[in-house]
Amino acid sequence: MLPSPSRSYTKLWKRKAISTPSACAPIVFFRAEIAHLLKRPVGRPPKGVKRIYGDFEYQAASWDKPRRVIAKVEWHPGELFPRVGFVVTNLPMEPDWIIRFYNQRGTAEQHIKEGKQAINWTRLSCKGMAQNEIRLQLHALAYNLGVLLQGTELPEEVADWSLTSLQTRLIKTGARVVRHARAITFQLAEVAVSCDLFTRILAAIHRLRSPPVPG
Repeated sequence: MLPSPSRSYTKLWKRKAISTPSACAPIVFFRAEIAHLLKRPVGRPPKGVKRIYGDFEYQAASWDKPRRVIAKVEWHPGELFPRVGFVVTNLPMEPDWIIRFYNQRGTAEQHIKEGKQAINWTRLSCKGMAQNEIRLQLHALAYNLGVLLQGTELPEEVADWSLTSLQTRLIKTGARVVRHARAITFQLAEVAVSCDLFTRILAAIHRLRSPPVPG
């Protein structure tokens, strides 16, 4: 697999096992094979993204046989040049199915990477297998709660925050608890999240509660 602007393609070219993309091949040859797809479409620019797929074979010097190459060319509105991506594979499916398959796989790898960075779910330092299993389940629960928070109708300012940003800017926030006779007050530090923004985030979380059952 060769680099592409699409995030879903990230690191796919490193996979060398069967039914996965193979090692990188010369980009010049690949582009020559799809030169007819790189010409700007005639007529008015499309209102949406126009995707074109190419299918050809390539054999590197170290390969014992030719392998299938799938090319995806995307024309985006307002952009002068297309976005091009390649996948070297031995899957026999249609090109659009193969691209979707590897996009989904790339997305899954991004989720795994995000879990490692934000939740540190690979830190299983307990001595026993049972303890490590429980710790991994707790990490998975924390990750799912973070994904659930991302899926809520968060304010626009934090709608695109990653799990790491939510953890460091929202959850791990310095606070002081002040106890009074009739109330307990939490005084939060307004570093990355203001009082108004924090209130709107709490309102979004409150909307997750199911409506009361009519009696």
